[in-house]
Amino acid sequence: MDIELTQEERIKILNSDDIYGIMQKILLRESKIDQNREHFWVIGLENNNRILFIELISLGTVNKTLAEPMEVYSLALQKRAVKIILCHNHPSGELTPSNADKDITDKLIQVGLIVNTPVTDHLIITLNSYLSFKNIGLLEELEQSTKYVPKYELERRIKKEASEIAKRKEKIEIAKQLKRKGIDNETIAFSTGLTVGEVEKLKVKKL
Repeated sequence: MDIELTQEERIKILNSDDIYGIMQKILLRESKIDQNREHFWVIGLENNNRILFIELISLGTVNKTLAEPMEVYSLALQKRAVKIILCHNHPSGELTPSNADKDITDKLIQVGLIVNTPVTDHLIITLNSYLSFKNIGLLEELEQSTKYVPKYELERRIKKEASEIAKRKEKIEIAKQLKRKGIDNETIAFSTGLTVGEVEKLKVKKL
């Protein structure tokens, strides 16, 4: 269900406080009917971080709600959102992410990478406070997870990483050869793409 927003609510998001300010009002509005159930929303953002839409994905039980990737990304792709923020409430008032919260976030992060619409945060909210996955470092941790990464994507990442390592080794070897010839560090850095600091640390015997 697409949440109807006033023009004042279609703000430019600068931080998690901005998101909570909007979502707290929506929670207050919706909890009059389903105050003891978890709500799961998706906030779609434009390129300049202005809110494009807020959609209620599902209504769950007192301590659980479902968020299928197809439902989460359907409207985001239709409306061409460039990024999304996840948000759900905990009727209990407890802000600690559950294992299920982490798991669904992990899955949606990986789907977002595939469809080029990244998850930039996940907020757990109550009527009085909130927790941001990004602010506590949990989002970055889940971005490194490979639990829901398809095999072909893992293989692509491994090949890319191996290629980058090979290129770096080649740059270092070229830098060493230039350093042996007495070329100054700044010129070597410019020629190889290494930093001056990296070049300075290379130990070589001059010819």
